[in-house]
Amino acid sequence: MKKSLHYILGIILIHFTQTVYGQQDKSNQSAAPLHHAHQVLTSITIHDIFSPPVASRIYAYAHLAAYETFIKGNDSYYSLQGQLKEFPAIAAPQQPVSIPLAGVYAFMLTGKNLIFSEKTMEDSITQVIKVYKKQLSPKAFQASLAYGKMVSDSIISWSKKDHYADTRKLRRYDFVKGEGKWVATPPVYMAAIEPHWRMIRPFALDSSAQFAPHPPTPFSKDKNSEFYKEAYHVYHTRNTLTPEQTAIANFWDCNPFAVNVHGHINYATKKLSPGGHWLSIAGIASQKINADIVKTSAAYTLTAIALFDGFISCWDEKFRSNLIRPESYINSYIDETWKPLLQTPPFPEYTSGHSVISTASATVLSNFFGDNFLFTDTSEIPYGYPARTFTSFIQACNEAAISRLYGGIHYLPAIEQGQIQGKKVGEQVLRKIKLQKT
Repeated sequence: MKKSLHYILGIILIHFTQTVYGQQDKSNQSAAPLHHAHQVLTSITIHDIFSPPVASRIYAYAHLAAYETFIKGNDSYYSLQGQLKEFPAIAAPQQPVSIPLAGVYAFMLTGKNLIFSEKTMEDSITQVIKVYKKQLSPKAFQASLAYGKMVSDSIISWSKKDHYADTRKLRRYDFVKGEGKWVATPPVYMAAIEPHWRMIRPFALDSSAQFAPHPPTPFSKDKNSEFYKEAYHVYHTRNTLTPEQTAIANFWDCNPFAVNVHGHINYATKKLSPGGHWLSIAGIASQKINADIVKTSAAYTLTAIALFDGFISCWDEKFRSNLIRPESYINSYIDETWKPLLQTPPFPEYTSGHSVISTASATVLSNFFGDNFLFTDTSEIPYGYPARTFTSFIQACNEAAISRLYGGIHYLPAIEQGQIQGKKVGEQVLRKIKLQKT
């Protein structure tokens, strides 16, 4: 882990730029420092095994801190103050500072406050500071750090009011008893992940239940019932997968902690989370158009907001409907030996989380970069999967959604309703939050 982070840091240090607030035009700033700082944070969230909802929270606050720093002195972007509930007013720096240093420093300090591997992030920050210390005057250097810390402190203080700490104090989740209710699944029968996530304060949503989907199909064991047919569809699809469908399922797996069982040997595989994957896409799109650091930050931030609210909306429904997973149903009523291609996640089935957050992300990214945006998604190459090319963000989110059927972990209605839910979340973000003025 440390070796990979040191490699990433080496790239960061090569690409850092020296732009001083109030002294140079900021429109052509390189976005490389932000891209690579984001990669450092991603590496740590993977190492620390944060669940998808919690990872979305870490990303969101870190990128909000960076964005509010980078926009200072740039009249083409709006502050989030006045757009997000109780968001702090952050004044512009009163003396010359390096905006790239202050912004990336704010990003990394905020991330450090929200992760477990603080020492790793602190080592990264130390290396960044060394580079700037050589490039800036002592006064500008200290002022930049002070400003970045001020922004980070403001964002962290605001984050503490989102009820996350309250959810840490609640009792362990008790499974709901009854036919058709979600139960823990093989191979390790993990406890429920974030059953109280609906309590988290959203950014653009009026409430966690604002876009509650239609209820799932009523549970039934009857072979002539609609529910049985939906389960059998999953069963048949998994048993007749084509190589392309298998590749799609694996590419979009995004399981932060998959447990592999081979005889008596168990080991875990860590991967990019769904939110981390879509933020990677936001970074890929920004790099393709050579977006400057402010536009890049806006793309990351808008995507992070959509992800954050998408998880809140989805988790609200998951623990309301509390629906049994295909693996549990199929093993009980169709084929006791059947296994899904992907490991079943430890939370209820309806709606599909990847369908919700992928569609929410694609909705805001399409608005930001355009509907017909060709890009090659290289996000999963570090985890052994080849790149895939898409003609639009919507095409990518549609593939991400249907991958859950191919993987054997969702019924089709959870995917279809999840995409409807995600689109509504993305559209709400675009209605409530404006970043670019033109």
